[in-house]
Amino acid sequence: MSVHIKATGKYIPNGVLTNKDFEQIVETSDEWIVTRTGIKKRHKVVEETTVDMAYYAAMDAINKGSIKKEDIDLIIVATITGEQKTPSIANAVQMRLGLETAMSFDINAACTGFIYALEVASALLSTFAYNRALVIGSETLTKIVDYTDRNTCILFGDGAGAAIVERSKDASHFFSQAKPDYNDYLTVKKYIHMDGKRVYIFAVDAMATSIEKVLEKANLTIDDIDAIIPHQANERIVQAVSKNMNIPYERFEMNIAEYGNTSAASIPITLAEYKEKHPDKKRVLLVGFGGGFTYGAAIVNV
Repeated sequence: MSVHIKATGKYIPNGVLTNKDFEQIVETSDEWIVTRTGIKKRHKVVEETTVDMAYYAAMDAINKGSIKKEDIDLIIVATITGEQKTPSIANAVQMRLGLETAMSFDINAACTGFIYALEVASALLSTFAYNRALVIGSETLTKIVDYTDRNTCILFGDGAGAAIVERSKDASHFFSQAKPDYNDYLTVKKYIHMDGKRVYIFAVDAMATSIEKVLEKANLTIDDIDAIIPHQANERIVQAVSKNMNIPYERFEMNIAEYGNTSAASIPITLAEYKEKHPDKKRVLLVGFGGGFTYGAAIVNV
C-alpha cells in the first residue's frame, strides 16, 4: 500500500481546564498531575460537537492543502464520542462539505482509531475505486469523564485532527493488532473506566512492539524516521518506551502538556502541529494504543 499524507489540519476548542481547576474538583494538585502524567491543561468544548470539530479540522486540512472538496470521495472518522448512533460523524461531515457522493463511515478503535482509519483508507485507495481520502480523529471526551474519579478525570480533553490521504509512489507501511481486554481494564459504558497500572504495562509493551514490527515490515531502522508521533496518553509511557528501546526521547513529538489525552484525535493533532513546525520533514512513524485493547503503527510520508 503506497499512500502519502497530502495535508493535515486540526481544531482545538477554546474552553480550557487547567490542573488548578482540578484542584477545586477532586483531591489532587498541579504538581501531582504533572509529575505522573506530564499534563498541564486540556481543552474542552464550549458549544461544539464532535461533528463540528471534525468538520473544522477537515476544513483546516483542505485549506492548507489547497484541496478541492469535490475531489474527496472517501471519508473515515475515528471516534468513540459520536452524539448519536447513526448517521455517523463521517456522514455528517460529508453533508457539511456539500459532497453528494462519497463513501463515509466511522470506526471505533479507541485511541488507536486514527492509525486504523489510515490503514483502511490506504487499503481502499489501493483498489483504485477511490482517489482521495479524508481521515479524521475527533473526540469530546470531557462529556464521558467521571469528575468524581481523580485518577481518570484529569487525563482527558477534546479536539480533532484531520489528514488528506492520496495514492503515492512513496512506500507506506502499517502494523495493526488487537488483543482482548478480558478484565475490562479500559472501558467506556457511561464514563471512562481505567485501571491505570494495567493499562500502563500494556501500553509500554504495545508501543514498543508496534514500532519494532512496522520498522521490520518497512525494512527500515529508527534512524530512517524523521519523527515519531505517539498517542499522547501519559508522558511516563513514552519515556519508558524511549528508555526500553534506546530511542532518544527527543525523537518523540510531544504535546500532552497542552492537550492531555484526546483519544483518536491525539495522533492527527500532533501530526498537524509537527507539519506546521517542520514542513521539510518527510517520513514519520505514528504509533498508538487504546481500549480493546488495540494497538498499531504506521510509517508514512507527509
